[in-house]
Order: sequence, then C-alpha cells, then structure tokens
Amino acid sequence: MSDNRSIQVTLKTVLHISRWLKTICAPAAVILVCFFPDMLSGAETSKRFLTLEQCIGMALDNASSLKKAEQAYMLQGTDLLRSYGRFLPKVSVTTAYTPLSVARTYTDPENETISRTQTERIDFSLTTSLNLFNGFRNYAALRSSMKLREASGLSVEQARQTIAYDITQSYYQVLLDTQLLTIARENLSSSKDQLKLTSRQYEIGLKPVTDFYQQQSETANNELSVIQSENNLRGSRLELLRKLRLDPDMDIVVRDIPEQTLSALPEEVDRDSLVALGKQQRRDLQSSRLLLEAKRWEVTGARSARYPSVDLAFSLSTLAYPYFEVSEHGIATTLNYPSVSEQLTDLPSYSLGLTLNWSLFDGFITRYNIEQAKAGYIEQGLDTADLEHDIAIDIQLAADNYLAAFNQIETAEKGLKAAEKAYETVKKKYDLGAASFVEANAVKASLVRARSEYTQATYNLALQKNILDFATGTLPVE
Repeated sequence: MSDNRSIQVTLKTVLHISRWLKTICAPAAVILVCFFPDMLSGAETSKRFLTLEQCIGMALDNASSLKKAEQAYMLQGTDLLRSYGRFLPKVSVTTAYTPLSVARTYTDPENETISRTQTERIDFSLTTSLNLFNGFRNYAALRSSMKLREASGLSVEQARQTIAYDITQSYYQVLLDTQLLTIARENLSSSKDQLKLTSRQYEIGLKPVTDFYQQQSETANNELSVIQSENNLRGSRLELLRKLRLDPDMDIVVRDIPEQTLSALPEEVDRDSLVALGKQQRRDLQSSRLLLEAKRWEVTGARSARYPSVDLAFSLSTLAYPYFEVSEHGIATTLNYPSVSEQLTDLPSYSLGLTLNWSLFDGFITRYNIEQAKAGYIEQGLDTADLEHDIAIDIQLAADNYLAAFNQIETAEKGLKAAEKAYETVKKKYDLGAASFVEANAVKASLVRARSEYTQATYNLALQKNILDFATGTLPVE
C-alpha cells in the first residue's frame, strides 16, 4: 500500500510540474514568435521550393553531358575552320642569325694552301605554296566538316531535350510519391481513429475482441505502408538531386503542376501525323542524316588519292654579312660590305614553280582507305534507317499510351467515386454493428487503392505527354 501511495504522490507531482511548465512556457513561446520568428521557422526556411522550369534550368546549367556536347560543337567549329584553311596558301617565314661561322678550304691543294673564312651572317626567307588540284580532296573535306558541324549542333539540342525529358520524369515521380505518401498518412490517421473507436466499443461490449485485434493489425500495416511511401519519396528526391547535381542533404519541395496543364491536353492524337512530325523534328535523326552525308564525302576524299596533285610554290630569300674576313698565308683581309639593310634590299632571290605529284602505286593503301570509307558510309546508313524505324515505333507506342492514359483517368475517377460511396455506406453499418470488420476493412482497402490509382493515372497522363513530346522531338526546352 505504501508503494502505491508513493507512486500516486509522484504522479501528482509530475502533473503539477507539467502544468507549471505549460503556464511558464506559453508566454515565452508567444514572445519568441513575436520577436524572434526566424528561430521557430528555421526548419521551414531551410526548405527549397522548386518548380519544373527551375529544375530543368538548373539541370541544363550543371549537366556534364551537355557541357561535353557543347565542347564537341566548339571543336567541330575549329575543324571547319581548318577545312576552309586548306584552300588558302601556306606561308612560312624563316630568319636565321649566325654570329660566327668559320670555314676552311684548300685554295691550292698541291701546295696545301688553306684559306680561312670567318663571317657573321643574317638570312631571311619567305616561302608560300598553294594547292591547285588534289582530286577534290579539300572540297570533300570541307563539305564533310560542314555536315559534321551541323550534326554537332543538333546533338547539343538533342542533349538539352534529353535532359529536360529526364528531369521531367524524375520531377513527376517526386510529385507522385508525395501524393501517395499523403494518401498513406491519411489512411493511417483514419485507422488510428478507427482503432480508438473500436477500443471504446470493445470496452462497452459493442464489438468483439477480434475486431479490436484486427484493427490493431490493420493499423500496423498502414504504418508500414507509410514507412514504405516515405522511403520511396526519399529515393525519388535523391534521384532528382543527383540529376540536378545538388547537395544530397538539401531539403527540396517540388511544386505541383497547375490543373490547367492537364486540362488543356488534347484527348485525341493522329499517329500518322505524329510519326511524320517526329521524322522531321527529331534532332538525333537529323544529326544521323547529316553524319551519313559526311560519310559520303569521306568516300570522295578517299578516292582523291587516285588523282595527281598540283601545287604552286613561291619562295623569296635574302641575306647579309655584317662581318666578312678572309685569311690566306696568314694575311687577314676584311671585306667591307654595305650596311645590313642595303644588303637585305639588294640581294633578294626568288623562285616560282609548279609541282605535280602523282602516286602510281602505294601498295593498295588508297584502295583500303576507299573501302574503309565505304564501310563507314554503309554502317551509318544502316544506323540512320534503324533509328528512323525505331522513332516510328516509339511514337506509335507513346501515342497509344497517351490515349490509354485518358481512359485510365476516366476509369479511375469512376472507381474512386464508387469506392467512396461504398465506404461511407459500410462504415455507417460497421459503426452500428450491422457489418463485420472484414467488410469494413475490404471497402476501406478498396478506397485507398482507388485513390492511389486515380493519383497514379493523373500523373501518368503528364508523364505520357512528356514521353510523346520527346518521341516527336517537340519537347520545349527553355
């Protein structure tokens, strides 16, 4: 008895202290809210709210694949400039200064008379050459570089569309997981309320103990569903952060898509028109076609080795001796040349000539290069045809899935309304004892499933529209 009294005294003391703390802390909380709102709203301000457009913009700024495509585009521009340069003359300038040059020669070999010459010399030469004809190799290289440049630019646009498509998919997945988590939490809250009601009804004898235990089990299962939904949402958020190249510890909240975005979508699409549009708009297909043309010009360039090459060459050279000394029989004689500037002006030499080079046999190297270029052209043609066929299939599948998404929404909406009415009817009967727990639990599970299916159908329509736009090459990228 003494132990029970001590426990009761202790409980009364704890309750008294808790009431006293509430009395003291309530005004303090009001003061904090009024004068230091940032201290209490720190958790909210640490969250970052993002829209779909912001996510796409951040991904375009941080994506390494887009940066690589842009670098390749810049490099291809330099290669195009090099192709233009092949039509221009090559110019080289050479300047040499020799401060000391000593040469010994026999002036009279029979008497072994040696002449010694010591000079200081300046040389200057200008050489230029221009190719007049090389079997259209330069022209073929220029046309190939132009096609590769255009293909590289289209690859950049395709990379931007791919990033926007990928981010949109991940963004909608976060929204879907958020809605499913909300549904799971609401279901758990309803189960907890039902558990309290069932507990009271069991205590007064309105419900059997089996209903109480079954409701406990159902509440535990709903708690498990919440944990799984939270984990799914956490995973989809991390996946979005990974694609955005953001800190994984950042707490982001994605904003829902406006309702008018889905309501404005067309309910009917023409597959044939979409296929034709895709073949015209798809950047990767356009790039593949340009690569095919570039490969064709590479074949022409390889064949140019069978023709002669004609070059026009011009050279200009001059020299000057700031110092010139000749020594013979021990007697040194210094020659007084004009000034260096006068020598460079008075002693120029030049030449102009044509050079023809024709390789008659090179060990079948030209033949191999031609066949290799043909093989690349054929392979690129096959890849282009396969890509065009795959695009047509992808567009038809995307169109079918898009049309089916509308039907899924209509069916899911009807199922949701029926599930809500069934749940309301059976719930009233169960509260009055006219329905069993199995019936009540079945209609509740049907309601949760109907809400989940309707939510998934709604976001599935947005996802399918995104897939259809990407398949046809009309996905907008800001």
